[in-house]
Amino acid sequence: MSYGFDSMSLIRDGKRWFPVMGEIHYSRVPNAFWADELLKMKAGGVDVVSAYTIWIHHEEIEGEYDWSGDRNLRRFVETASSCGMKVLLRIGPWCHGEVRNGGFPDWLLKKDFEPRTNDPRYLSEVGRWYRAVFSQVAGFVGSTIIGVQIENEFGHCGGIYEKEAGELHMRKLRDCARDAGFVVDLYTATGWGGAWTGGMIPVMGGYCDAPWDPRTTEIEPSGNYTFTFERNDHNIGSDHGFGYGITFDIKKFPYLTAELGGGLQVTKHRRTIATASDIAAVALVKMGSGCNLLGFYMYHGGTNPDGRLSTLQESTDTGSLNDLPVKNYDFRAPIREFGQVSDTMRELKLLSYFAGDFGGSLCALGTVIPDENPQNPADFSSLRHSFRSDGSKGYVFVNNYVRHQHLPRHDAVLSSPDGKTRLPALEIEDGDFFFLPFNMEFGGTPVRTATVTPFCAVGGKTVFYKRRNDGSRSSFFDCAGGEKPSDFLVLSRRNALNAWKAGGRLLITGDDAHAFGLPGGGIRIEGRRDASFLVFPDFDSCPDGWRRTGSVNMNEADDLPPVLFARYEKIGAPSSSAGTCEFVPFGGGRYGLDFSGELSRIGTGGISDAFVSLRYVGGSARLFSSACGKRHLLLDDFFMDERIPWEIGLKRFTGCGAELSSLELEIEPLAEDARIYIENPPSFPDSGMRRELLSVSVEYEWSFGIGAEKAR
Repeated sequence: MSYGFDSMSLIRDGKRWFPVMGEIHYSRVPNAFWADELLKMKAGGVDVVSAYTIWIHHEEIEGEYDWSGDRNLRRFVETASSCGMKVLLRIGPWCHGEVRNGGFPDWLLKKDFEPRTNDPRYLSEVGRWYRAVFSQVAGFVGSTIIGVQIENEFGHCGGIYEKEAGELHMRKLRDCARDAGFVVDLYTATGWGGAWTGGMIPVMGGYCDAPWDPRTTEIEPSGNYTFTFERNDHNIGSDHGFGYGITFDIKKFPYLTAELGGGLQVTKHRRTIATASDIAAVALVKMGSGCNLLGFYMYHGGTNPDGRLSTLQESTDTGSLNDLPVKNYDFRAPIREFGQVSDTMRELKLLSYFAGDFGGSLCALGTVIPDENPQNPADFSSLRHSFRSDGSKGYVFVNNYVRHQHLPRHDAVLSSPDGKTRLPALEIEDGDFFFLPFNMEFGGTPVRTATVTPFCAVGGKTVFYKRRNDGSRSSFFDCAGGEKPSDFLVLSRRNALNAWKAGGRLLITGDDAHAFGLPGGGIRIEGRRDASFLVFPDFDSCPDGWRRTGSVNMNEADDLPPVLFARYEKIGAPSSSAGTCEFVPFGGGRYGLDFSGELSRIGTGGISDAFVSLRYVGGSARLFSSACGKRHLLLDDFFMDERIPWEIGLKRFTGCGAELSSLELEIEPLAEDARIYIENPPSFPDSGMRRELLSVSVEYEWSFGIGAEKAR
């Protein structure tokens, strides 16, 4: 395939392309589960994987490269290829990524030259690093690897702040990458905050809050909830300085993102809780503002690896501006640290599936933001809306959601930008965010207006879903000539959130389950409670190990033909998903734990994982294991909210039963007057200090296949 771009969008094989990109750091995820985790991302509608190659993870000691185990870049790219996904490799040399030294090895900083400058000695080291990276992925560049990002936030978060020298540096790095073998169609560079791009494709960002912000109070409402032609998020990297603008001509480049916050990583001083709606509303606003690539950072959380010489997290001890957990890089991402599929992933899937099946036509539509649309992020009274349209056809985008704010209800009657099509009257509630089509064609049927949102196409059906609070059962479409579309399926919003495309079918699971397709054509269903699902079209025959229990019409539109989904239940599914885990108080915020019993159940009776939930109050918690007489930091967590447990998946520790039989949990005290932003502070005793383990519970996850063998 060939790739290119123009001022509107990316182009793949001569056609406009709206990709969805998700960040996963292979060196922060156990390699044994790469295939499953990538296939989960694919099930979420991600078709391009972005990943940093983190220099300090591979060459912590000068001249000693480590490409083994979880650092095996070649195997990771091979796995992505086998999963049918493309890769955009972010090769640094500096990445940030909440890593020690921004990814630079300590030895590099001890050289007698300044990194991130045009000093030939530094560029020589970069060239050597690029060649080492290329040696691992030779044969995949230009096929699986369709692009590379050069540097990160250069000229905003460090680097050269003078324009001519900064742009020259970025061009020199691109030349180094080409000389190393990275000859690709797409070269990208950070576009926000005054960063230099060297003429490469700028990629933008947008977060719902700013855990790097030095303040420990609620901060002002984010501009990312406002439809605007402004592509810059001024608050990204605000700990390094306010982002004053962009350095490229936006008329020459498409609006693409690489860092829409898929979540937020907590810092020691700022414990922001990013919810599914917080994240999804930002993504919808970006799409409605003209964005033609949704790139999420992170899409999959992870765990920092152990270093040979030091810990590898960002910290103030190493000159960074924030303190991060030593191990935890969960990020509250759509897919969490231990592979948990979150509500955020479900929300983003509503946009990702649309982009995959209908995004090509969206790319060709311009952006129209009405003059009455508020530009002040603190204006909560005006209706926030935009159009992606050529004037007569397109989509209207509406956002009545701002994190931590209540917005008024609106009764709106909008018209197309050319004024010729009046859209249906809308009752827009506080917290609503959605988009609707007008004068668009779906499956060969022209739709003048609709009060439901297009979702995907499957089994000869165009699938839509209802808005929040829509109790209607008919009259969702106004089609040309009064036609009733026979090939439309309207789902409830809840069922759309739980719908998964796999194997050419649409499966609907329970709220606690998910499904993903396998390279051989099979499907995996995973969940914690109800081992059943609905599917359309039905299988040719009942899959082994499953029982067909009937069918149900899932079409919410009573005035359209019914669409029957077959219902299946697993034969011999686990009878209970709950387990128990005891803890022994040692005093001083220390507790003894034994996870070996929970670990022993993994792999029996379809149980694929055991999730231990620790509810506690304290500044932070650390879990230590003892092996060969040595105490080892296994995992850690920064406290956020006593209602949000620290959840630990045990699957990755299979084979470590003895090590998990004698664990020690340490909880650091939390002071009531600590300079820490906590959204929902706990209560405190008279002492003003608290550390307490409230409960320990266990929930098992089952995993069953349909058809071909499982991925892992």
